[in-house]
Amino acid sequence: MAKKKLIYSGKSKDVFDITEGPYAGKYLLLFKDGATGYMENGKPVFDPGYDTVVGEIPGKGAIACRFATYFFRLLKENGIPSHYIDTISDTEMVVEPATPLSMAVEAPEFPGSAPLLNLEFTWRNNATGSFWRRYPFAQPCKNLHKVVEAWTKGDVDVLITMEALEETGAMTKDEILHSVELVKNIAEIVSQEFSSKDLHVIDGKFELGRLKYGDGKIVIIDEISPDVLRVCKGYAPDENGNCTVFRQCAVTNYAEDKRTIKNKNQVKAADFIDIFL
Repeated sequence: MAKKKLIYSGKSKDVFDITEGPYAGKYLLLFKDGATGYMENGKPVFDPGYDTVVGEIPGKGAIACRFATYFFRLLKENGIPSHYIDTISDTEMVVEPATPLSMAVEAPEFPGSAPLLNLEFTWRNNATGSFWRRYPFAQPCKNLHKVVEAWTKGDVDVLITMEALEETGAMTKDEILHSVELVKNIAEIVSQEFSSKDLHVIDGKFELGRLKYGDGKIVIIDEISPDVLRVCKGYAPDENGNCTVFRQCAVTNYAEDKRTIKNKNQVKAADFIDIFL
C-alpha cells in the first residue's frame, strides 16, 4: 500500500490520508476488531447500540469492511451518493475525503466552550434502546416509522434537536430536511435488504458529511456495518407495524433510577453478516 498518514483513530476504524500512489489525496479506512457493548457480570456483552469499546472480536474488521462494501455498492445501484470509491483489501477501503457535519466554537474565550466535531443520525424502526429509555411511556418495539434523531458524536453522545441545529447555525433548514430524507431513504433500502433475508432492522445510525471536492452536497460517509445496525428475527407486525411478540422479546428493568431494555430476539452480528458476504 502507498504511504499514508493517520488523521483519526476511532472505536472501529482508523482513517488515513493517502500521500502516494494511485489513490493519493484520497482517504483510507482501516477497519479494526474493536467492538462496542457493555460489561455484565465481569464479561463483555457486544451490542452496536452502545458507544464503549469493551473488547475485540477476531476478524471483525474484515467482516465489517466486506459488509460496508456490499451496502455502499447497493446504495450506488439505487442512486444514493456516498464517499465510497473502492475496497482494496480485507480490512481497507478507499473513500473520497469528506468533512463531517460540524461547527467551530463561536466564542472560544468562554471556558467550557467546545466545537461540534461531527453529527450522527440515528433512525428507528422500533422503540428500543436509548429511545425507549428516554420515552418509557412508549410500548417496547412500537413502530416508529424510521424516526430520525441527530446526535453529537464523541466520548459521550448527546441528543441534539433539529431546531437547535438550525438556530445555532450548525445546519440550515434545507440541509436538515435533505439529511432527514437521505437517512430515511438509506434506512428503507437497508431495511428492505434485510427483510428479503427474513431479518428485521430495529434501528441504525449513519454519519453524513460533505465531499471535500464536491459541490457541498451532503452525502453518507463513514460506514454501513454490523457496528451501526441492530437486527432481530421473529418480527411479527400488526396492521400498524407494531411488533406483536414484544412481550416475549423485550426485557426491561428499572433500578437505582436507571432503565434498561434488552431484546431476546436481537441477532448477534456474527449471525447475520454471512448472508451478505
